[in-house]
Amino acid sequence: MPETPKEPKKEAAFFDLDNTLLRGSSSFLFGKAAFERKILGRRDISRFAWQQFRFIWRGESAKMIASIEEKALGLVVGHKASELSQMVIDVYPEFIAPKLWPETVRIAQEHIAKGREVWILTASPIEMAEHIAHQLGLTGGLGTLVARDENGILTGELTERPLHGKRKLAAMKKLAKERNLSLKRSFAYSDSANDLPMLTHVGHPVAVNPDKTLERYAKAAGWKILDFKKREIKKRNKAAKKATE
Repeated sequence: MPETPKEPKKEAAFFDLDNTLLRGSSSFLFGKAAFERKILGRRDISRFAWQQFRFIWRGESAKMIASIEEKALGLVVGHKASELSQMVIDVYPEFIAPKLWPETVRIAQEHIAKGREVWILTASPIEMAEHIAHQLGLTGGLGTLVARDENGILTGELTERPLHGKRKLAAMKKLAKERNLSLKRSFAYSDSANDLPMLTHVGHPVAVNPDKTLERYAKAAGWKILDFKKREIKKRNKAAKKATE
């Protein structure tokens, strides 16, 4: 009997979150919301703010990621997993949506319109990745999973290390296998040299607001480089505010 022809592989686009789809750190924005709800103190939010400033202007580092991760995990210890999901939903309209880069969002949604799968891959909590993907009409989101006990209470521990660097590549490869995706025909977007493992394994890597190391690498490799300005976010938010008046 003739063999059943294999289903052709699909194309996809993979997006980092912080400084790629979103200006700055999602953990910082989550921290601001926690401060308003009196979960964080003023000294804590000041440290978050300093990290946010360095993150935007100098890019992420392993030490900074570890510091933000530790502080963000401390926010959720003892809370129900359902409360974390609800807090992400509550935070999104006021803290997340206004910080999204309009052009990156447009590009992601154009990929969807062309029939590609679009995934957010981030070291932020998976609840954040999934909700933002849902709000933007993307295929889905993968992120770091915080452990919970048998009663659904968050322990503050991680089930695995954050979805970062080589772990992000492993997640992308797993998605490709499970969903019949061609990485050679797919796209990846990131601001950080830490995501070179992911970027170098797709056919169409794109550097978005790249840190210095990634910028040098992208230029040498002839990759596309996108550089967005804060005024684009202000323009979008101003137009949105005017439309509601």
